[in-house]
Amino acid sequence: MRSDELFAKAQQLIPGGVNSPVRACRSVGVDPLFIASAAGARLRTVDGDELVDMVMSWGPMLLGYAHPEVTRAAAEAAARGASFGAPCPQEVAMAQAVVDAVPGVEMVRMVSSGTEATMSALRLARGYTGRDLVVKFTGCYHGHADSFLAAAGSGVATLSIPGTPGVPAQVVAHTLLAPYNDLEAVRALFAQRGADIAAVIVEPVAGNMGLVLPAPGFLEGLRALTREHGALLIFDEVITGFRVALGGAQQRFAITPDLTTMGKIIGGGYPVGAYGGRREIMEHVAPCGGVYQAGTLSGNPVAMAAGLATLTLLARADYAALEARTDALVAELSGIMTEKGVAHTINHIASIFTLFFAEGPVTDFATASAADAGRYARFYAQMRRSGVNLAPSAYECAFTSFAHTEEDYDRYLSAARAADL
Repeated sequence: MRSDELFAKAQQLIPGGVNSPVRACRSVGVDPLFIASAAGARLRTVDGDELVDMVMSWGPMLLGYAHPEVTRAAAEAAARGASFGAPCPQEVAMAQAVVDAVPGVEMVRMVSSGTEATMSALRLARGYTGRDLVVKFTGCYHGHADSFLAAAGSGVATLSIPGTPGVPAQVVAHTLLAPYNDLEAVRALFAQRGADIAAVIVEPVAGNMGLVLPAPGFLEGLRALTREHGALLIFDEVITGFRVALGGAQQRFAITPDLTTMGKIIGGGYPVGAYGGRREIMEHVAPCGGVYQAGTLSGNPVAMAAGLATLTLLARADYAALEARTDALVAELSGIMTEKGVAHTINHIASIFTLFFAEGPVTDFATASAADAGRYARFYAQMRRSGVNLAPSAYECAFTSFAHTEEDYDRYLSAARAADL
């Protein structure tokens, strides 16, 4: 079946025809493509078209699709049994790899998604501190748990969903909001409610309102404020973990949080998440302590084998070379937009970037929202017709990988040059 036929059938069986809202491509005015296979940095659709991918499964495919060592590890593990619901050797090795790489993690608990990781980390923070409130930032997305859907980014922003339908007002009342990069707003929240705040959760580099970098002193200020008031600092490194550096944003910025949440990349393409932090905090998790969290598929052997193979390869990968090539790509893209006379701002770090159709600077959700979404929709559609897959939302990031080739970059830039904006 063709993509259009599959989508028509899917809409009769699945809400909106998709299992995650942004995939419906509504904000860019087209129907989704159905993917038959992927290898390296390229996708092949059921229609037989090949596209250079700049989404990379929303970031985790840093090694590229179907990496032979990762695929082999997963296949060998699957041949021994896909799930035991019991401990397996791979989860111990995987835990060691995470602890070795991530500065703020002394103990780690495996889960099955980033949402599960952030939800569990917040429960742990509340259990550890005995407090109820959490501070999050407008436009940051931490998964779809109730507490995090207040003023969320990602698909919530893309689809302009008002409020948080289905979430009790009493739950949202425990979430305090501040603009990203506004340290004074956070300071004011602590002045008013500091004794009740369990944690501040933040994407150390925001990636769900497009890419927004932390202002100088912002993360340092959050670290100081949380320590001063006895609250925990949670870094949501679902996007940045193992991507902006092997040890994530906390390694890159030399700021150690109390808890870290991870997902996507540590599974090598398989459904994995994790949360970890200081030993004294993590030992409050059952069965050591009274904060309950469980999952039959947590630490399942196939995902652990794929994740361990991924982290082993990343430990010897040349991050500097990938960052340099991404810097060059961003510079060339900016040059193309300038030649076209198109107002734009490109935020980028390591192997992540976002092209905003706005004068800039883009420093928070308000300035990200001011970008020209209509122009992005036109850009998306034309790039797709030229054989380049972008995120179907102006509030998402583009990702390069160790699998992208010069030919892939050339196709991307040629398509951008040909786009009529």
